[in-house]
Amino acid sequence: MRFFVVIAVCCFITISGYSQQNGRGTVKAAHAYKYEDLSIQLDGSLDESVWQDIAHWTGEFYQYFPSDTSFANAQTKVKIVYDDKFLYVAAIMYNLEDRDEYVSTSLRRDYRGDQNDGVSFVFDTFNDNTNAFLFGVNPYGVQRESLIANGGAERTDLNLAWDNKWYSAAKIYDNYWVVELAIPFSTLRYKDNASEWNANFYRIDSKYNERSSWARIPRNFSLISVAFTHKIYFSEPLRKYGANISLIPYAAAGQSRNKLEGTRNPIRPSFGGDAKLGVGPALNLDLTVNPDFSQVEVDEQVTNLDRFEIFFPERRQFFLENADLFADFGTPTLRPFFSRRIGVDRDESTGQNVQNQILFGGRLSGKITDDWRVGLMNMQTANDDEKGISGKNFSVAAVQKKVFARSNIGVIMINRESLNTASESGLFDTSDYNRLLGIDYNLASGDNRWTGKFFYHKSFDAQSAGNSGALHGQLNYNDLHVTASVSYSDIGESFDPKVGFAPRNDYKRIASSFAYQFFPVSDLINRHGPGIESENLWNETYGNTDELYTLFYDLQFQSQSILRFSMNRRYTYLFSPFDPTRTQGEPLASDTGYGNNFWGFRYVGNPRMPLFFTLIGQKGEYFTGNINSLQGIMNWRIGYIANISMNFSYNNIVLPKPQNSANLILAGPRIDLTLSKDLFITTFFQYNNQINNININTRLQWRYAPVSDLFIVYTENYFPSTFASKQRALVMKLSYWLNI
Repeated sequence: MRFFVVIAVCCFITISGYSQQNGRGTVKAAHAYKYEDLSIQLDGSLDESVWQDIAHWTGEFYQYFPSDTSFANAQTKVKIVYDDKFLYVAAIMYNLEDRDEYVSTSLRRDYRGDQNDGVSFVFDTFNDNTNAFLFGVNPYGVQRESLIANGGAERTDLNLAWDNKWYSAAKIYDNYWVVELAIPFSTLRYKDNASEWNANFYRIDSKYNERSSWARIPRNFSLISVAFTHKIYFSEPLRKYGANISLIPYAAAGQSRNKLEGTRNPIRPSFGGDAKLGVGPALNLDLTVNPDFSQVEVDEQVTNLDRFEIFFPERRQFFLENADLFADFGTPTLRPFFSRRIGVDRDESTGQNVQNQILFGGRLSGKITDDWRVGLMNMQTANDDEKGISGKNFSVAAVQKKVFARSNIGVIMINRESLNTASESGLFDTSDYNRLLGIDYNLASGDNRWTGKFFYHKSFDAQSAGNSGALHGQLNYNDLHVTASVSYSDIGESFDPKVGFAPRNDYKRIASSFAYQFFPVSDLINRHGPGIESENLWNETYGNTDELYTLFYDLQFQSQSILRFSMNRRYTYLFSPFDPTRTQGEPLASDTGYGNNFWGFRYVGNPRMPLFFTLIGQKGEYFTGNINSLQGIMNWRIGYIANISMNFSYNNIVLPKPQNSANLILAGPRIDLTLSKDLFITTFFQYNNQINNININTRLQWRYAPVSDLFIVYTENYFPSTFASKQRALVMKLSYWLNI
């Protein structure tokens, strides 16, 4: 019955979303003309005749920040041409005065952050105002490329893990700088014979503290929002020429030593790689054999004061491309599919989670028509007899259909099977499986004011009994002055997505928020305003289990720094014993409830400054005692040569006996050095007294060819009191990107 209620609500919201007008505003377009065999040298000089021709340049960029009511002060103009193989883009970024210094945090590819000067080009090649390609270049010629998903509503929708080959150059002049791009059509996915794309271009300028875009974007929305675009019209329909095939082999070798267990692994070479094959104009097949992720940065540790599992984002390259097709089902706190479950298993001898080798896998993803997207994935892990691990097969299938202006409906199916290690016949163990079937509706109105998420998921396994479903509905409103949200969730007691992220089950939840923004005429404050948030959880067994009420006031300054003050009331019911400090102290008893009041603040400094801070503080009641908490990040930028940061967290928890009081300290200095455009060294230290550990991770990266790297990674863990080593490892990895 609940499923049909959700479908009825979805249909109503769909009609509402369809009635909204598209948010593009004033109609403006760019015209791209085709030339035969263009010979353009990418040097930032723009001395070719095609650029010298004053026709078909487009400009008139609008200001996005600090205001959205005027044209940009520092203007930009763009021109696009193409031949059979490449899309060429030229852009001129004008300054208000002579200038030869710009902000670049590093010369490493895939820069991000509001402090970086740069220009970005967004191409919505299927005209769906939902998914797009982004290519960006800064004044020093550093590239970044990304996939935009979910309409670019949030910064997290920008996936910089996507890599591909394309070419660019930048050059700085007295009062402007220039960028030239050549993007192979084989790099892009688009409909054969397409005659138009949606597009937008935007620029970030640190000196003038200005962000601007070609299509006008209201400042209450994200700068990468694909809801606000204009058209590029091509003089001749675009054709697909040749196949897009890339091979990315690797060779690696490493050794490790575990002094806690008295074991040592000698140098072991390994080989494997990935392949990328274009299947038709808009589908991509990715294959991997014996993938190696040794170059991936270590997770940033956190102090865990919660009763539940902490979410760590996926960092492995293979799982990040087109990740939205699989990973965006559900909500951030309730995902039916979480790729970090693949390649991790339980060591039956210790009870600890350990890495489990991935043998091979494949993924087919992309568009099959203008309105349909599909994603299919299969991954196989290995048996490990020494640790008592049976190999697992993971299969995921997702289908998504665009409906009306920018909304979509999707279905996901997930299956995890364990290999049968017994002697009897049968490939899989019929008593050890986990499956899930789900349907999601994602609302996005044409003008981006209304968004929402509605889904029903159900898990299946051999042991499940009772309600194994998860129901959720959420509706958001975002206008210039008002943002509001309301949601309801009903998670069954037997809901268990073993390939997903669900820290808890057996609860019902209602959450809501409302905020209002003022935009004063001020040289100091850009916007400010109050807001309120609430969250309530309950179930039939324990009744009310969790409450959180927050009253806050936000200020954003013209410098781009942000400040929030909050007052909070929290109620927590413990349905199992819990040690609030996680220091092996006497736990609080189960079946007890605690109401606490506390206040907090959050400050994000001016990112354009060489030295800036992010600080988060909390003070007040904590279960039976009190807490004083301060955490944040210090960032110090020395040109683009060095970035030095310090992550820190201090929690002073005072509890009456017999519970433990504690001073929990976590510190993580990080040094990121740019030796050249192709050579980088990153060193990350992490001290955590909650787990009694010091971790050092040093990574050297040499990009010796386009998208091809040599990595040398050293990792070691120590006891803080004696600096005695626990474990250490050294890995070398060489990869090469070959286009066929």
